[in-house]
Amino acid sequence: MLDTQFRRLSFPPLSFDPATGVATFPYALDDLAFVEKVTFPVPAQAPPAAFGKVLTLLHLVAGVSYYKVGAPREIVTTTPLSEGAAALLDAVYTKGMSEYAYRNDLPHVLSTRISAPQAAALEAHPVTGRPLSAVGGGKDSIVTLEALREGGFDPVPFAVNPNWVIESVFDASGLAPLSARRAIDPQLFELNAAGALNGHIPVTAINSLIAVATAVLHGLGPVVMSNERSASDPNLVWNGHEINHQWSKGVEAEGLLRDALAAHAGLADAYFSLLRPLSELHIAKLFARHTRYDAVVTSCNAAFKLRDPSARWCGHCPKCRFVFLALAPFLPRQRLVDIFSADLLADPTQLPGYRELLGLDGHKPFECVGEVEESVVALSLLRDSDDWRDAPVVVALSAEVPAEAWATAATSDAFTPSASAFIPEPYMIRASLKSL
Repeated sequence: MLDTQFRRLSFPPLSFDPATGVATFPYALDDLAFVEKVTFPVPAQAPPAAFGKVLTLLHLVAGVSYYKVGAPREIVTTTPLSEGAAALLDAVYTKGMSEYAYRNDLPHVLSTRISAPQAAALEAHPVTGRPLSAVGGGKDSIVTLEALREGGFDPVPFAVNPNWVIESVFDASGLAPLSARRAIDPQLFELNAAGALNGHIPVTAINSLIAVATAVLHGLGPVVMSNERSASDPNLVWNGHEINHQWSKGVEAEGLLRDALAAHAGLADAYFSLLRPLSELHIAKLFARHTRYDAVVTSCNAAFKLRDPSARWCGHCPKCRFVFLALAPFLPRQRLVDIFSADLLADPTQLPGYRELLGLDGHKPFECVGEVEESVVALSLLRDSDDWRDAPVVVALSAEVPAEAWATAATSDAFTPSASAFIPEPYMIRASLKSL
């Protein structure tokens, strides 16, 4: 059995080879040494200074993958950090690792702090150029990509380690993409097999910094994400701390990353989520406009692991259930069944999973799903739909939802965009968000 007692995580100096685009990130967990590599698309020009600054942030944030082996109480770097950069790192290793801490019963993780020399903040200047639009293969990033295109921004699709799902969305968009490759040290898999601690990490924070580094390296504009407002909603409270599976997709993480990029790399407005003001249901309604992606869209994480390219939805996970429920009010039943190759609302075995989504049993699942109120709103719309009112799951759940939940759903703001302090005004206006 592996000894999971470790004292310190530290960060030996990183390196970057501009000829190959390979960045090498070493880590030390006491006497254990790790090396992670990220391969960026090679640009025609030399890397600007800001690129190196973003790499240092990426090096530190990506360390969560090695930290989780044993959750040492010390995290030490020799990289000087401004107040904004230090705040990001502290939050990534605490709030970003809160689900990991909860599942492994490690409350000390929630009070971890990074030890680093102090640095003054740089003067930040707004980034300009074509936006780099992160694509995950699901409905949200498709809505963002098309909103940017309709707004005349000429977006560049982007993904880290794109698989066949994301490649098919790239092809359907008709736009020329960029991609990067992240290679985790294979020792991690051996350590996990030997009994190392394991759990969820804030991978969106890592991929976001890879995207920003790619944009800077290629002289592009801001990285535009597709994280909606419900990502900020926690799953539960433990030891006085909110535990949120989606923390690195939430508004707090977005603000901290923006501040760190400004203070550490001098990049203002280099990162934001275009969908932050919108609910999952609102985004589902917008996705219904875009039929060109029906044959390729996938929001199921399990499907990414399947070898059959035609099996794009597993049909049995919280993500599949929620996306099906969210889309059902806005798509003809046959269109939705064709997308999923299944009718989840006709299958009574789905009821236990839907009870969790509706807050009828247990807490919200540890998955990227919407708020309980959104699920109730979606169900209320299906009760009034000719297509769906007689579906067995709709009938059964409608009888179980308490009256107070229906009353809350009736006054929900699910289709009213909220304010966002982070979306630059040209994107708010030209990407049509003010009129959605």
